[in-house]
Amino acid sequence: MGGTGARARFVGIATVIIGFGLIIAVFESMAPAMAAVIGMVLLSLGMFLAMPRESERRNAAAAPAQESSTMPVATRKVLECIDEPLLVLDFAGRVVFANSASHAIFSGDSERKHISAVLRTPEVLEAVERVLNGGPAENVSFGSLVPVQRYYRAYVARNTMEAGGSFILVQIRDLTALRRAEELRADFVANASHELRTPLAAVSGFIDTLRGHAKDDAEARERFLEIMSIEAGRMGRLIDDLLSLTRIELNEHNPPIGAVDVVAVVRDAAAVLGPLAEPDGITIRIAAHESLRVVGDSDELTQVFQNLIHNAIKYGRARGEVRVNFGAAELQGGRNPRQIFVSVVDQGEGIPREAIPRLTERFYRVDVKRSRERGGTGLGLAIVKHILNRHQGRLAIESAPGEGSTFTVFLPAAP
Repeated sequence: MGGTGARARFVGIATVIIGFGLIIAVFESMAPAMAAVIGMVLLSLGMFLAMPRESERRNAAAAPAQESSTMPVATRKVLECIDEPLLVLDFAGRVVFANSASHAIFSGDSERKHISAVLRTPEVLEAVERVLNGGPAENVSFGSLVPVQRYYRAYVARNTMEAGGSFILVQIRDLTALRRAEELRADFVANASHELRTPLAAVSGFIDTLRGHAKDDAEARERFLEIMSIEAGRMGRLIDDLLSLTRIELNEHNPPIGAVDVVAVVRDAAAVLGPLAEPDGITIRIAAHESLRVVGDSDELTQVFQNLIHNAIKYGRARGEVRVNFGAAELQGGRNPRQIFVSVVDQGEGIPREAIPRLTERFYRVDVKRSRERGGTGLGLAIVKHILNRHQGRLAIESAPGEGSTFTVFLPAAP
C-alpha cells in the first residue's frame, strides 16, 4: 500500500512538471487561452495524484500512537507492582504511565502531561532529552528542599516492550535515609568527640588526683567523687540526646499519620516535670482548654513539650510561673491552613535579639556556664526543631532581655 501511494505521488509530480513545460512550449504557437486551459488541467491532475489517500492519512496518524503512546493493560499491571516511583514516557516526552508509588513525589494526575510539567529538575529533564535523542541509559542524582531536604537518583533508559512499542522509563529511587545515615554518622562522631572531651578530661584528672596525693584525704575524695558523678551524668545525658537527635533526623522525611490530643500531651509532660520546678518555687499553669487534635506522634510531641517546659523552668525566675496556652489559627496558603498552636511562656531574664535565630543550632547556648550548671546539653531545641520539621510544624520564638520568653509551637490540625 505504501509503495503504490509513493508511485502515484511520483506520477503526479511528473505530471505537474510536464504541465508547466507544455504551457511554456505552446504559449507562442497556441492561443493563450487554450494553453492556459491545458496547463490547468494537467496541474489539477498532478496535484490529485500527488495527494495522499484517506487510508494513508489514517495510517500515518495512527503510526506514532502505535509506536509510543499505547501500553498493554498487562504491562501496566506489572509496572504497578514496582514499589519505587516509575514514569513511562512516549517519544514526545509525555507521561503515558505513572505507578502509585510515584504519587508520593508527583501529583496523581501526571499521566498525559509532558515530563517538564511533572518534574522540574533540569538534570533529569536533560537526561531524558539525551535518551530521547538516542543516547545510552543514565543515572542522575537530584534533590528537593521542601518540605524537608530529600535526595533522589533517577534511572532513565529506553525500553522496547513486546507488542507495546518503545518507551522511555524514568525510575526514581529515594536515597534520603542512606544519605542521612552517612551525614549523621559523621556528625555524631564530630559532636560527641567535641562535647565529651571536657567532662572526660575532668573525670580523668580527678582519678589521677585520687590515685596520687589525695588518696588518703577523705574530704577531698568525697568532693571529687561528687564532681565525677555530676560529669558522668552530664556525659550520659549528652549521649542520650545525641542518639535521640540522630534517630529523629533519620526519620525526619517520613511525616506521621496519626492523630494526637495535644492538650493531653502537654498535661502529661508538665506532670512529669512538676518535681523539677518545686526546688525553685516555680508554678506550672496550663490553660483550661478542650481537646485539640493534631497530626502527630505522641512520644515525639511529648519530647517537644518536655524540652520547652524544662527550659522554661531552668531559665525562668525563681518563685515565678511557667504558663502554657492553646489556640487555633487559620494560615493563608500552605498545605495545612488550619493550625493548632501551643505557647510556653516563662518569666526569665529573656534572650538577646541577635541570639534568637541561633537557638535551634546544635550545642548553641546563650549562657554556656549557666547551661552546664543546670545540666543542659545544648541539644534540646535542636531536637524540638527536627521533630517539628517531621510534623510539618514550626517553632516561633519571642523574647526580649528582662521580659521573659515565649516559645510557640504550630502543628497542623487533624482532619
